[in-house]
Amino acid sequence: MNASINTTGFIGGSIERAPMSSLRKTSLTSGLLYLLTFVSIPTLALYGPIHAPDYILGSGSDTPVIIGNILELVVALAGIGTAVALYPVLRKQNEGMALGLVSSRVLEAATIFAGVMFLLTVVTLHQTSAGADALVTSRTLVTMYDRIFLIGQSLMPAINDLLLGFLLYQSRLVPRGLALIGIIGGPVLLAGDFFVLFDFIGQRDPLIALTAVPVALFEFSLGVYLVARGFKPSPLTQNK
Repeated sequence: MNASINTTGFIGGSIERAPMSSLRKTSLTSGLLYLLTFVSIPTLALYGPIHAPDYILGSGSDTPVIIGNILELVVALAGIGTAVALYPVLRKQNEGMALGLVSSRVLEAATIFAGVMFLLTVVTLHQTSAGADALVTSRTLVTMYDRIFLIGQSLMPAINDLLLGFLLYQSRLVPRGLALIGIIGGPVLLAGDFFVLFDFIGQRDPLIALTAVPVALFEFSLGVYLVARGFKPSPLTQNK
């Protein structure tokens, strides 16, 4: 009997794996990047000290804030990566919306970078012992961070997920139920943002956190699905 059994996938006693298709690579990359965007969750705790009114006068460590900044930068770059990775596939469904998703992700990342700059400036004031004269400046910078966070990491993700949800729903690249979570979650998060912007509710109110749950569920579930299953067969994936 021939030792090489190519018809069963064995060559010389070892299993020969079929090469990964370009579409599978795209789905896997996109899924991993979506999961990577969740690394900034610890910043909720890491940024606790910097919100203290007298942070720059204290003797606490700046390390938690710096770590949080690094995590946010990772999220910003990963966010751009998700849209860029999906663009070659999504543009076949609607090139304008796919390009809009990339642009929206870039804008989101820009606001994240700006927010990081605000907090790093506060860290610098603390490290240089700027003193009480800089308290107003430090508080202003933290407030600016909170406001740009509302725009960049709340309002923009809502727009992102609306665009992506519609593209995925129309293309059937993933289960339609999953796409619907993004379509529904976007407006829910937008409503929470407007409540905060018009001072109907505080930005740190638990209810605001609840409005972000559908969007978070959509992006996490999408990441897991793309990593585990890849794209569903659809006209967009034929002959690829």
